[in-house]
Amino acid sequence: MYKLLKDDKGARRGEFVTNRGTVQTPAFMNVATAGAIKGAVSAEDLKTLGCQVMLSNTYHLHVRPGDDVIKKCGGLHTFSTWDGPILTDSGGFQVFSLASLRHIDEEGVTFHSHVDGRKIFMGPEESMQIQSNLGSTIAMAFDECVENPAEYGYAKDSCKRTTRWLVRCKDKIKELNSLETTINKEQMLFGINQGCTYNDLRIEHMKEIADLDLDGYAIGGLAVGEETDVMYDVIEHVTPVMPKGKIRYLMGVGTPVNILNAVQRGIDLFDCVMPSRNARHGHLFTSKGIININNNKYEYDMTPIDENCGCPVCARYSKAYIRHLLKSSEMLSQRLLVMHNLWFYNHLMEDIRKAIDEDRFLEFKKEKEEIYGKRI
Repeated sequence: MYKLLKDDKGARRGEFVTNRGTVQTPAFMNVATAGAIKGAVSAEDLKTLGCQVMLSNTYHLHVRPGDDVIKKCGGLHTFSTWDGPILTDSGGFQVFSLASLRHIDEEGVTFHSHVDGRKIFMGPEESMQIQSNLGSTIAMAFDECVENPAEYGYAKDSCKRTTRWLVRCKDKIKELNSLETTINKEQMLFGINQGCTYNDLRIEHMKEIADLDLDGYAIGGLAVGEETDVMYDVIEHVTPVMPKGKIRYLMGVGTPVNILNAVQRGIDLFDCVMPSRNARHGHLFTSKGIININNNKYEYDMTPIDENCGCPVCARYSKAYIRHLLKSSEMLSQRLLVMHNLWFYNHLMEDIRKAIDEDRFLEFKKEKEEIYGKRI
């Protein structure tokens, strides 16, 4: 259940109540694709870093170790030891982006695993069954992820198919939640808005899926190569027709600047691999801008990554030492770098929430937007 607490000129401050705890929004979900954050960051670490929601990947966990294995081990919460809310995506994006030799029809998609080549079929019912086996707090509906840009006629037909699949997802999760053997009988379902960059399709599709009265709604199919201004324009057209009393999730976004702009346009929930992926290559977010720890100027720098940061990495380690670890391919470098960036993202969201609470979000955005997009 989502409760809107405050609206600061379009920026929304809310609470999202789940059976695994209440999420303060706007919030950033930390991406644990295979049930763990890449970079040797544990569930215990996530608590320290201020994470509220962990996001895991249906496709990857189905392929390895298998959702049946995870169910037998007590579900993803027990398996990973993360006790907060978990959102699992439907697997749709990975099916369309990773799988080769795929074939789509009304029932679903037949494709070959990118791990071992075996043939797999996934449709709405299969995706809901896998996510039910995982026992996640929130399940994402199975949708068709169309390449962007796409021909208008195909994009329109795809939206219709995604709606039909969403109805099937809703029916299936209702059935699964009623079974005695189901791990989480209160599993929520989010629908996904599609329509490429065609605003009329986006609006029409959002109105259609809003009528299904789901637990939350996501905007999918963005941040996949289109210009940033185009993404913002789509969000501006979609959010006015999204239910005000339901949580709004922008999938796969993004940079701190993207998040500030999306919050301004009424988005509540975000996820992105960027903070962890960039960190593993030495690209770090700080209160003064973006730094590359690989640079020679940090070779003798005994100051922390960010003197204004409260993370456990900045409290103890210097740029010079972390740079040495990265250059030496020491595993510890990955852990320290990822922890810093995740702290930055989670506490950026905390600062955003505080700014909305105090009716000064636009001033906060104006102050931080240029800084957070600047490379030092």
